[in-house]
Amino acid sequence: MRIISAAEVETALDYASLIERLRQAFRRDFEVPVRHHHDVETGGASTATLLLMPAWQVDRHIGIKMVTIFPDNGEKSLPAVMGIYVLLDGKTGSPLALIDGPTLTVRRTAAASALASSYLSRPDSERLLMIGTGAMSPQLIMAHAAVRPICNVLIWGRDFDKADKLAKRLNRRDFRVEATNDLEAAVGGAHVISCATLSHQPLVCGDWLQPGQHVDLVGAFRPDMRESDDRAVERARVFVDTRAGGMSEAGDILQAIEAGVLSEEDIAGDLFELTRGERSGRRYYDQITLFKSVGTAIEDLAAAQLVYERR
Repeated sequence: MRIISAAEVETALDYASLIERLRQAFRRDFEVPVRHHHDVETGGASTATLLLMPAWQVDRHIGIKMVTIFPDNGEKSLPAVMGIYVLLDGKTGSPLALIDGPTLTVRRTAAASALASSYLSRPDSERLLMIGTGAMSPQLIMAHAAVRPICNVLIWGRDFDKADKLAKRLNRRDFRVEATNDLEAAVGGAHVISCATLSHQPLVCGDWLQPGQHVDLVGAFRPDMRESDDRAVERARVFVDTRAGGMSEAGDILQAIEAGVLSEEDIAGDLFELTRGERSGRRYYDQITLFKSVGTAIEDLAAAQLVYERR
């Protein structure tokens, strides 16, 4: 059995290849049981989460990701998300690889957002706003830049110093990255708004949105969490990564439904329908689009297969 490190995963999963692999995966038949989602009490202020995410392709591979999410880990200089991925032979069940889980997760999550953006954002999108300064943020910036001509990026975080430090690390001559502390102005000036936080309160306000923008909501993965307000959902053509995940875990979707500004029938499509051409994405230039993801084991298995092939 191979043990594949974080550095090896990052090298294997360039965004152009990974985005295309996910596009193909959503067009194919994967078996994906409902993931196990468990709350884990801790001695800290926040409840932790244990996720078990299995998936398989008949006679090819079986995979399962085991992930923990400890929101208070930042206070200990540790990542909030940690875990491992186990890849098994689909014909014999024998273990093939033990893969670094956090790197696989951030890469496939960012690639899924970029895949959605390839259908939903304007092709001429150049300005990206990144809300959040955690491990997902640099990945989302790179992934979105792989599908759109992004050349100007603003980063907003509750801690301006962290946003500024990240911006300086990513900034280069042909790819301008700066930090901002004016969230409303940054939202209004962006073509693509990507949000990856553990927020329980809306950060993206619908009244700030401008015609033609695309909103990418990644971070809030529980019904009691959200990154957009009801007005943002009301103004946008709404898509999800999977309908099952969106209707069971996505606070941005569930709270908007509870408020009466969205219904399940109003969800315009998911990644299955977009990649298979069953639903159209952006319909016109000035339309506001919104993509909400909570993740699916299809993405993990597709990414793990690509890593295994290349390592």
